[in-house]
Amino acid sequence: MKRIFSLLLLALLASCASKESMNSVKKPNIIVIYTDDMGMGDLSCYNSGWVKTPNIDQLAANGIKFNHYYTASPVCSPSRVSITTGMFPTEWGINTYLHHRKGNAQCEQLDYLDVSAPSMARVLKQVGYKTSHVGKWHMGGGRDVDDAPQITEYGFDEYTTTYEGPDPDKLITASNWIWSEKDSIERWERTGYFVDKTLDFLSRNEGEPCFVNLWPDDMHDPWVPSEEFYGKRKTWPSKPNFIPVLEEYDRQIGRLMAGLEEMGILENTLIIFTSDNGAYPTYEQIRTNSQRGAKCSLYEGGIRMPFIVSWPEVITPGKTDNESVISSVDILPTLCAITGAKLPEGFDLAGEDMSDALLGEKTQQRQKDIMWDFGRNRFFGRPRQPYHQSPHLAIRRDDWKLLVNSDSSRLELYDIKKDPNETTNIAEQYRDLAGELSHEVINWYLTKRVVREE
Repeated sequence: MKRIFSLLLLALLASCASKESMNSVKKPNIIVIYTDDMGMGDLSCYNSGWVKTPNIDQLAANGIKFNHYYTASPVCSPSRVSITTGMFPTEWGINTYLHHRKGNAQCEQLDYLDVSAPSMARVLKQVGYKTSHVGKWHMGGGRDVDDAPQITEYGFDEYTTTYEGPDPDKLITASNWIWSEKDSIERWERTGYFVDKTLDFLSRNEGEPCFVNLWPDDMHDPWVPSEEFYGKRKTWPSKPNFIPVLEEYDRQIGRLMAGLEEMGILENTLIIFTSDNGAYPTYEQIRTNSQRGAKCSLYEGGIRMPFIVSWPEVITPGKTDNESVISSVDILPTLCAITGAKLPEGFDLAGEDMSDALLGEKTQQRQKDIMWDFGRNRFFGRPRQPYHQSPHLAIRRDDWKLLVNSDSSRLELYDIKKDPNETTNIAEQYRDLAGELSHEVINWYLTKRVVREE
């Protein structure tokens, strides 16, 4: 009995010491690098070496690499809503990429993220952070949606964004599309431009804790490595074009790291590197590490993403976490825990504090299920191959992942640890579990979703 009491006392003292140590550390700068359409197989620290990404690999070597991180949607806009709000995007009426008003209505979604939603930038401002958004926004604005709120209304002091947002930067929006030959900043120079903007913001706010959304978009096709490819449109989605674009992207991440080091702030900068959703095209699944699915699919290839966390002053380098299951909705509450910011009041956040895992203190067993809703009607995009087209709902609990439609059709259950490529549906073998999980996700969908009303 005395031994048990002593062990408990030692554990309590260690915990208090750890918290005291965290509180004594100056608030870190925070940079969330949200890559557009990057698959897990696009980084050489995750794949078998078909492409090389030495700078991003070094970022992983300097921190922690996670193998079970999920984005809350297999496409951009809802994914960005999830990381911004700490809530599943369906609960805010955004379920696929935001486009023109008619298309949004066909997909039963709103035209932009409600400004009353929780916002990572807003909660960090409350504890003294200067805030900037640099890159793709895609949570409202663009096309014929001319009444979307300004990015500053979500808590950002300043911003630079693309055409898929309100008030886009004129240097990169000569036309109402992802890219134009008439842009002042060439397609292959965009990440470099965004890195420059990020470093400039940090230098102008030296001595203040800064939060930056660095959300580059040039890993999204079309891939135009240089001027000679202007007239070669058929090559734009090809692997020979993709590889040099990825290599340039990696080089720019290296420039970012070098810039932080030169300013003397690298040690106390918390960097989160991940992707908004899965890759497409996958080049026969090489970009998904052979996982089933792709962008616009709830199979693993569409939602299981690379996830790297670095904070040299705090995190022991060279770790890999194979156990913790983390979602994009966890980032907001986790950063609140790390910085001392208060969780937004009046909201039932889907995410949870996973700071022990992100700081490398220990792996964490999550307490909440992860839910997905994508592809509920015929107007949603899907991978071309039927094998990679998923049901429109999914849930992960522990090692179990279930997919189903809201009418209870296409019930599929997988043990992700044993069957990461989702090859063997075991719903018949585990009928009670499949019934429980399907009830849970369908009930969530029917009670929590926000649907556009015309």
